[in-house]
Amino acid sequence: MDAIVKKLKAESILAEVPKYPRPTRDEAEAAVRTLIAWAGDNPDREGLLDTPARVTKAYEELYRGYGESPVDHLSRTFEEVGGYDDIVLVKDIPFYSHCEHHMVPFIGKAHIGYYPQDRVVGLSKLARVVDTFARRLQTQENMTAQITLAIDEILKPRGVAVMLEAEHKCMSMRGIQKQGARTVTNQFTGIFQDDPAEQVRFLTMVRGS
Repeated sequence: MDAIVKKLKAESILAEVPKYPRPTRDEAEAAVRTLIAWAGDNPDREGLLDTPARVTKAYEELYRGYGESPVDHLSRTFEEVGGYDDIVLVKDIPFYSHCEHHMVPFIGKAHIGYYPQDRVVGLSKLARVVDTFARRLQTQENMTAQITLAIDEILKPRGVAVMLEAEHKCMSMRGIQKQGARTVTNQFTGIFQDDPAEQVRFLTMVRGS
């Protein structure tokens, strides 16, 4: 059963994001005007006249991950690695995402490690995978799992380790309003999942000590 569930999750990760009926740009701008009025301001005053158009344009950039697939970033790999078969680690990858509960940003860093099977991927491609999932409405837990599963299924390495550290503005700007609190999530596959010593090694390398 676990294998079936994992296969279904992998297929959903690798598939294109479903295309839901998309409003027109005019409808999107009208929605922004409504939210401005709901906030208590006048959408027709000079400083806000062009805000609906700006917000709509910004959304195209902030949520561009819906139009991207991790397959595009990880499909090209390289065999010429001089026999290297140890861990590859890219740490401190900055990301900016939005929580799906309040659509407020959460900002942090991703750390990704993997043990190559026979081939490696360009280092920048791992950062692009992070961006693909970050530029969608997210929870940090879900984003961690998506990044891990995508790398595991596409590259098929001997193991994947992913850590995300982030500050959630929905927790610092509203609600409990606790500035500086950080959330850490981890996920492991393969060697990292089977050997606690490999998890410790990954975490030690991330912390730099």
